[in-house]
Amino acid sequence: MNAPSIDIKDMLEAVSSLGLSIDDNLFVGKEPEKPAKCVTIFDTPGFSPWLGLSGATGYNYPCINIRVRDINYVDGWNLINGIKDALHGRANETWSGALYTIITCSGDPAFLNWDDNGRCRFVINFNLQRR
Repeated sequence: MNAPSIDIKDMLEAVSSLGLSIDDNLFVGKEPEKPAKCVTIFDTPGFSPWLGLSGATGYNYPCINIRVRDINYVDGWNLINGIKDALHGRANETWSGALYTIITCSGDPAFLNWDDNGRCRFVINFNLQRR
């Protein structure tokens, strides 16, 4: 099973209206210095996996953080909201052998900060349920 960030990357690339492409403006695990406008997906601590009484495992509950960086505040805000709309509520989809029974954002997108190069950064977190 892939890291959740890898599957989410695939999901976002498949949404043509977002215009995201891996290693062009979409990255996993590390935000690069360039390009100025980019999206980075991070695996973050989630919740305990389901454990049945017999010791059998079922669902995992990982979380991801997505960060959008842009030189224009409004464009960055619009992109992170587009990502929220593309992922929030997705259900019963299989990606790389993992069944995602539900994806939910844990809150609205938020402004994070201005980086040292004057680019704005926004973040949003998602809870995943998969097996």
